[in-house]
Amino acid sequence: MENIKSVYFLGIGGIGMSNLARYFLSKGKKVAGYDKTETLLTQTLVQEGASIHYDDNTNNIPTDFTDKDSTLVVYTPALPSDSAELQYFQQNNFDLKKRAQVLGLITKSSKALCCAGTHGKTTTSSMLAHILKGSHLDCNAFLGGILKNYGSNLMLSDTSEFTVVEADEYDRSFHWLHPYMALITSVDPDHLDIYGTEAEYLKSFEKFTSLIQPGGALVMKHNIKLSPKLVEGVRLYTYSIDRGDFHATNIKVGGGTIRFDFVTPKSTVKNIELGVPVRINIENGIGSMALAWLNGATDEELRRAMATFQGAKRRFDFLLKSDDLVMIDDYAHHPDELSASISSVKELYPDKKVLGVFQPHLYTRTRDFVDEFARSLSLLDELILLDIYPAREKPIEGITSKVIFDKVSCKKTLCKKEELLDLLEKKDDIEVLLTIGAGDIDQLLPEIKEIISNRVNR
Repeated sequence: MENIKSVYFLGIGGIGMSNLARYFLSKGKKVAGYDKTETLLTQTLVQEGASIHYDDNTNNIPTDFTDKDSTLVVYTPALPSDSAELQYFQQNNFDLKKRAQVLGLITKSSKALCCAGTHGKTTTSSMLAHILKGSHLDCNAFLGGILKNYGSNLMLSDTSEFTVVEADEYDRSFHWLHPYMALITSVDPDHLDIYGTEAEYLKSFEKFTSLIQPGGALVMKHNIKLSPKLVEGVRLYTYSIDRGDFHATNIKVGGGTIRFDFVTPKSTVKNIELGVPVRINIENGIGSMALAWLNGATDEELRRAMATFQGAKRRFDFLLKSDDLVMIDDYAHHPDELSASISSVKELYPDKKVLGVFQPHLYTRTRDFVDEFARSLSLLDELILLDIYPAREKPIEGITSKVIFDKVSCKKTLCKKEELLDLLEKKDDIEVLLTIGAGDIDQLLPEIKEIISNRVNR
């Protein structure tokens, strides 16, 4: 790594790629890259020193990044194999590495605390990083969301031996990591375009557990369908809201706050208050506090961090919050995540109508979980369903948003993304608006917020 002078990113705007770009910028390396779409995140990277273009053309590669002896090329597995720039680097024998490989190299010499799972990994890793950053332990962190407390998805420390990593199971990426300790939040089947079957998906998590270093630990959600394959010397703990080695008791929800006592194998930390008071964060908080507690965080450090945690952008993110109008944005894109998100909103606002705007993510995920998506979305009072965001995929014949739409039982509207703003402009009965999905719906959030704010204020 010391011989690298320049780092070129194919897919630099991805949330995981961007924290690596920031890491190399902090080390004084030259950073450039390509991404399909300009976003607020890529604009921020340019301000921080990266050179970025949005046309897949080898003529756009800066000359500083054409020396294969001093240039590392990092690519996302979501990049199409026929990418002109990818093929250029492959044909000219550059050192190409997946993002996860590079992350594995960077974190190999530290105590990596890796948070994995079908859902919840961004919030738990972010909470864990926030706890450690404000404690006597400190940490480095490579996260899958922009933390509101820090305005970044990267944290660096000159002194800490800990690195918090969001461990992504897509394309078996987390197999490149070297966990000292790991947290597994859930193993509900996903990415079946990669794994094919639930059994293969579970095998991938079993392999991940086998990578935990002797002397470390696995903290696993109680009662999930996983048989860990731990090496000798790795401790196993379980957690959940109400049972396991780590759990909550004396939960109090009301007045816009959630408080509980955090039970550990040896003691109880009383009066934990959630800075983002939604029920799903009780369990997220228990998992993240468990890892922090195992590594020596004090009771007061846990209390202070949980109360001041503001959350990650697009993870149950309150954009408007008043008596008359609430707008929440959430990255939920798996049926179980949708159920948890919608149920949390309805618990917070039991007397208000909840309107959801959902943008499905990937044709394959839509195909594989049609019935599950329909059941989850039917929890809403009303649904506006957008077209599928394809990301890396080509269309699949017969698979559109309508296959979900036809099975949803609540009041519903099928809508193209470009027609959404006009549709919302005409609605005068919005009380709680929940925007959900992992695609590019977030690009419309400022305009949506303005429109519904104006509607209420008229």
